[in-house]
Amino acid sequence: MSASTPFGVWLRAPVPASPFQARMQALWKAWRRLRGNPPALAGAILLVLLLAVAIFAPLIATHDILAQDLTARLQKPSATHWLGTDDLGRDIFSRVVYGSRITLYIAFLAALIAAPLGLIIGTTAGYLGGWTDTILMRLVDIFLSFPSLILALAFVAALGPGIENAIIAISLAAWPPIARLARAETLTVRNSDYIAAVRLQGASRMRIIVHHVMPMCIPSVIVRITLNMAAIILTAAGLGFLGLGAQPPSPEWGAMLSTGRQFAMNAWWIAAIPGCAILLTSLAFNLFGDGLRDILDPRHG
Repeated sequence: MSASTPFGVWLRAPVPASPFQARMQALWKAWRRLRGNPPALAGAILLVLLLAVAIFAPLIATHDILAQDLTARLQKPSATHWLGTDDLGRDIFSRVVYGSRITLYIAFLAALIAAPLGLIIGTTAGYLGGWTDTILMRLVDIFLSFPSLILALAFVAALGPGIENAIIAISLAAWPPIARLARAETLTVRNSDYIAAVRLQGASRMRIIVHHVMPMCIPSVIVRITLNMAAIILTAAGLGFLGLGAQPPSPEWGAMLSTGRQFAMNAWWIAAIPGCAILLTSLAFNLFGDGLRDILDPRHG
C-alpha cells in the first residue's frame, strides 16, 4: 500500500482523530514489525496454513480416516496415498490433516484455561501481597518443582485417559509460569501513580486488580502463552503417545507416532510424518511467539 493513498495517509496521521483510527494505526505498526521479522512472519504463515488445514480438513483429506484396507497396509507414499498408509491400511495424509484439528483443539483450549487462571492468581498475589502472596507463590513453587509432562501424567492418571481429561491435566501443569509472570508484572505497576489515583477514588481491591492491573499484564501473558504453546503441544503428544490422551482410532499425532514406532525400520513414514507435523507446529508457535514479544513488549525492538 502506497503512503500517498488516502488510506495510507490516514494510517500515518501523526495525531489520530478517533479511537478507531488509533487502533488501526497500532495494528498497522504491529504488521510492519511482524513483516520486518522474517522468522516471525514464517511462523505466522505456518500457523495460518495449519488453521486453514484444520478448518477445511474435510475438503483437503483424500480418504476416510477410519476406513481400513488390510490389502493396502504399510504402503509407501504414492499417487494414491500421498504419505503412505499405516499398519491398518489407513491413509496417513488424511489422518494427519484431521489430526491438526485435535492438536489445535487441545492446545488452544488448554491455553484458554491456563492463561486466565495464571493471570488471576498472579495478579492477586502480586497486588495483595502478605500472606496471600506467600501462600499462592508457594503453591506455584510446588507445581514448578515438577516437570510439566510428569505433572500432566499425574493429573491424567488420576482423572483417566481421554482428550477432555488431557486438556485439564495440561492446563493444570501450564498455569504456574503464567502466574509467576503476572505477579512480576503486577509488582512493577501496583505502586504506579495511576493505581494510587484509582485507590484514592475509593475503588475496591478487586476492581483495581480486574480493571487496572490485569490489562497491564495481558500483553506479557499473551506472549508467554504463545511461547508455551510448543510445550503444550509436546505434552499433548506425549500423553497421546503413552495412550493417556486421545484414544484410538482418533488421528491424534502423538498416538500415530506411538503406533508407528514398531514399524520404524521398514515403514518409517508412519512415525516420521506425524513427528514432522509436531515439529513444524511447535516451531511455528515458537517463531511467532518471538515476533509477538517484539510487537507487544515496547522493551523489545
